[in-house]
Amino acid sequence: MDPRSKLLERLDQVLDPELGASLVELSMVGDVSVSAEGHAIIPVSLTTLGCPLKTQIERDVKEAALQVEGITSVELIIGVLDGPTKETLMKTARALAQKRAPQTSIPLTTPVIMIASGKGGVGKSSVTANVAVGLALQGLRVGVLDADIWGFSLTRLLGIQGDVEAVKGKMQPLEKPYGEGSIKLLSMGLLAQEDQALLWRGLMVQKAVAQFIEDADWSGIDYLLIDTPPGTGDIPMTLSRLLPQMVQIVVTTPALAAQVVARRAADFARKSNIRVVGVIENMSPLTCSCGEVHALFGSGGGAALASELSIPLIAQIPLNYGMSFGGDSGEPYVLSEDSTGVLHDMARRIQTDIVPQRGAVGCSARLLDAIERALR
Repeated sequence: MDPRSKLLERLDQVLDPELGASLVELSMVGDVSVSAEGHAIIPVSLTTLGCPLKTQIERDVKEAALQVEGITSVELIIGVLDGPTKETLMKTARALAQKRAPQTSIPLTTPVIMIASGKGGVGKSSVTANVAVGLALQGLRVGVLDADIWGFSLTRLLGIQGDVEAVKGKMQPLEKPYGEGSIKLLSMGLLAQEDQALLWRGLMVQKAVAQFIEDADWSGIDYLLIDTPPGTGDIPMTLSRLLPQMVQIVVTTPALAAQVVARRAADFARKSNIRVVGVIENMSPLTCSCGEVHALFGSGGGAALASELSIPLIAQIPLNYGMSFGGDSGEPYVLSEDSTGVLHDMARRIQTDIVPQRGAVGCSARLLDAIERALR
């Protein structure tokens, strides 16, 4: 297969971050060319040049092209779709979403964030709990799925216990209020004993995760956070098939060695067509009352990873006894932190800048909504 054909095949795997469909399928990629020296020219047409996701689309296209054997450099020619093509794109996107999306109670418009890490022990679940509560404190209804089937811990971290009931064949997540918001949780910790080992592998694990999505009532939530097992495996791939709008936030520690491992998780996500939107560094250097800085777990890993992946460093959470104590007591530390603290700021930034709710930004989303309203 010649480089141009390989390039088109690879670009067919690049998805519009809003619509969850291939850029090639949506006719957003024009007539590509590859020179004998390996220089690729790729015309990409957007719905509007002012699209807030333009940078992300450009980055994803370049990254995909440079993975093709024989291509050494990439030049993007950015344009705008004309009216008829734009209308066709929206109709195609809507049809594909209806055809491919599984039957769940989670609309494609609901932001879904996978919290991931390259290795265990970096505080991924603690970060998930604090992000969830931080979003809930903003008045949002936050779904939390503990997809770490073997290492479930969010029942304890969030202080949510009880029996999961089924209504009309759908599992009902357990809900806990936080101010005007709330958290809805599903976890193996609600279905199994905390100290019980689950000897599940392969298809059994995939089926369990699928049931948490397809056979659960997540209606009414503003966000869904998913705590996944560390490393790479079947669970993120299962989730990406069920939830095409899902994006990934990577949690790491300041150690450069941890950064290398976390990079594998991000690489796995991108190869699975999961958009990686940011890095959270946990256990960052702490400043004691005397003003001295203690980098007990090193420094610079989160910033280095974010720079390497060309994504934002969302937050650096200093090593803090309150994080551990809050988890043990079921009262995440964000509840006792000042409203201007790092955890509150992390949740606000995720909600306003990193993964905003549908309608806050998004040129394609607004156009799709307008077309759908016109067809009613």
